[in-house]
Amino acid sequence: MMLNKQKRPVRFFNTTGPCNPWDHYMLPPADRIVGAQLHRYIRDNLYWVLHAPRQTGKTTFLQNWAREINAEGTAVACYISIEACQGITSVHDAMLTMHNVICEFARASSLPIPNIPDKEPQILLYETMRQWSQLIAPKPLSVLIDETDVLEGDVIISFLRQLRSGFSERGIGKFPISIALVGMRDLKDYIFQSKDGTRVNPGSPFNIKQDSATISNFSRENIGQLFSQRTEETGQKITDEALNFVWEQSNGQPWIVNSLFSRATMRVLHEDSIDTVEIDHVQKACEQMIQARETHLDALAYRMENPEVKKIIESLIVGNSDPLLNESSGFHLAMDLGLITLENGTPIVANPIYREILARQLTYGPQLAIVKPEWQWEKPDGTLDMDKLLKEFQIFWRENSEAWDERMNYTEAFPHLLLMAFLQRVLNGGGRIEREYSAGRGRMDLFVEYNTARYILELKLVHNKQSIEIVKSKGVEQTKTYRDTKAPQASAYLILFDRRDITKTLPWEERLYWEESDITVVGC
Repeated sequence: MMLNKQKRPVRFFNTTGPCNPWDHYMLPPADRIVGAQLHRYIRDNLYWVLHAPRQTGKTTFLQNWAREINAEGTAVACYISIEACQGITSVHDAMLTMHNVICEFARASSLPIPNIPDKEPQILLYETMRQWSQLIAPKPLSVLIDETDVLEGDVIISFLRQLRSGFSERGIGKFPISIALVGMRDLKDYIFQSKDGTRVNPGSPFNIKQDSATISNFSRENIGQLFSQRTEETGQKITDEALNFVWEQSNGQPWIVNSLFSRATMRVLHEDSIDTVEIDHVQKACEQMIQARETHLDALAYRMENPEVKKIIESLIVGNSDPLLNESSGFHLAMDLGLITLENGTPIVANPIYREILARQLTYGPQLAIVKPEWQWEKPDGTLDMDKLLKEFQIFWRENSEAWDERMNYTEAFPHLLLMAFLQRVLNGGGRIEREYSAGRGRMDLFVEYNTARYILELKLVHNKQSIEIVKSKGVEQTKTYRDTKAPQASAYLILFDRRDITKTLPWEERLYWEESDITVVGC
């Protein structure tokens, strides 16, 4: 009797953990590895480094590549994560933890399990790897070590030195022929100071790596290829306009792309629907994702508690030109996190969704402190009365700015953040804001959509030794350019925050002004 063949479940867009090809829509992750020669590492017995921001596909790549190597049968590839060592400062405890991680992987993979070597901690990992290689023989052993950048201080130095000790002996039955060290940061960036305060020479503990590779974001073509897999399986299509929106909002960040596709197809539309995904579906998915503060976005927001990262983001918000920006620890941490990137050599927030998350995180406290507006902010036709809103903000600025200025962590970006909090409090989900900011721009641009109307707001600071007339003239031209590029028919406003010491001695009647023209200038 023939049994009915069970229908294979439809795959889905994954946002939780590594992807695998039988459950998830995915692209070959090896195609996005930059700076690596994968075909050589096992063939030529090489050690190498892979680094990239979180949730870009590192673990997915490692696990899939290990499966491919093992399927070929010429070597044994083992993926292990040493995340359990995070926070461990004792070399003995860290090496014992690594040994246990290796044993657990071997047990789960039905591989020979090495015994705990009766050795000092300084050679415990070396002996574990050597013994494991003997047990795996006659096949060569390749080890892919994830989360290596959780190690610190003496632990990372001992870890690297033990691997280096085995490098010269590597071979079948002797020591792993190939080792990949994988994490968020490049190897040279996470070798910290040893306990005696002497900075370790980055080349000394691990001067044997062949490459430092990274993994790139999706391209616009990749994004289309990813969704086409769903089209092939279900018949559901997506418009080019929707795909372009996903590309523009994500800049190809893999987790964001999968999240937008997942929400659009499983929540905005019913999961069994095969209706074409259009731009409004993806826009709703985008807002849902931001409001839900999913783990990936929440983790980035949490990083804003780091004072050094705060300095970097403040500099981007106000558009400062700081020649020493890239020398700070906060800059490198923000780069490693994938929070910021370089565009034509200029630091910018990595994508519009991150820009929105950062802005909402920074303005959340002030927004809660702003009383729900009782004045009418809508016109009879349902559009936003931006004139009324900004005039009410001037009143709010007069009543609250001096007291709040002393309590805000972001001193220089305080005016921008307070205006955004005020605006967000009024809109309260009824409109949409796009924010443009980066180092060196000298301004922040906001594009607001509310029902059928569009508005352009440019925010600029006037500093000591600057002429307000010159800043105003330049700001008007910048606002015109942004409006003409973004929405030529939009109402446009230039908001000037005069932060000069001389201004603080003037009465508020002189500090606040309103100049209506093609570009309305709002003085604060």
